[in-house]
Amino acid sequence: MERPATTSADLPDISAEAFGTILRVLKSLRDFNLDIYKDKCVKRRIAIRIRKTSCSSATEYSELLMRDAAEPDHLLKVLTIHVSQFFRNPSTFRKLQDDIFPYLFSRCDTEQRDRLQIWSVGCAGGEEPYSAALILKEYFADRLARGEIAILGTDVDQDVLETAKKGAYREERLLEVPREIKERWFRATEGKFQLAPEIINMVTFRRSDLFDTGSFPASDLILCRNVLIYLERSHQEKILCGFADALRNGGVLVLGKAETLVGESRRRFQAICPIERIYRVI
Repeated sequence: MERPATTSADLPDISAEAFGTILRVLKSLRDFNLDIYKDKCVKRRIAIRIRKTSCSSATEYSELLMRDAAEPDHLLKVLTIHVSQFFRNPSTFRKLQDDIFPYLFSRCDTEQRDRLQIWSVGCAGGEEPYSAALILKEYFADRLARGEIAILGTDVDQDVLETAKKGAYREERLLEVPREIKERWFRATEGKFQLAPEIINMVTFRRSDLFDTGSFPASDLILCRNVLIYLERSHQEKILCGFADALRNGGVLVLGKAETLVGESRRRFQAICPIERIYRVI
């Protein structure tokens, strides 16, 4: 029998005191800062974990969090979203292939630079940065041969990054991969599809969160899709302005289909393709 969906009424309340304790514990034990995330989203996910551990209250759960060495990691798994797939929103990747990459390579030529730097924010299992790598390998092999292209994928969860480095995926993650690319760069093995080492080696993974905007890497292209929707508006604005600072002159930002520029960041970017949420730094 299918279990009914969890509703807010089914979940325990979380007092301000208990919530503050949980935030401090995660910051202290895992250097994970929840201050930038929307309280409603965070509290719901914490409440799910409270029920899962059979704690009678948020206060009891906060004590468990400090007592059980494994619980902070279990909670982080609930708090961080790692749902992705290759070529998610294919029209966005077609736009990258047809217009954005040629534009960025043209800028490199004009500025006499041979290094194109791409940053995938909240990369989860690596599907997004690997999708960019596949496009570059398939359609811009001459540029790869002529100069260096650096692709960086970052996420707050070190465990999921370790999984990304292995490059092995279940078939449902590959539903949008064109058949010829799947046949050329993936090998079926032990119920999964293993990405070719040649593509894996194009991407570097690193743990990072978005709280420290001063540490953002210099980039030509930033992919930050379906990340900002979980953050408070004031932090969205700060991060978007941080992206503007990190992007080189004329650099490009790609957001998720449900995301948009907010506040001061609207003055920092010009829309290239509003439908695909693609913007150029001014």
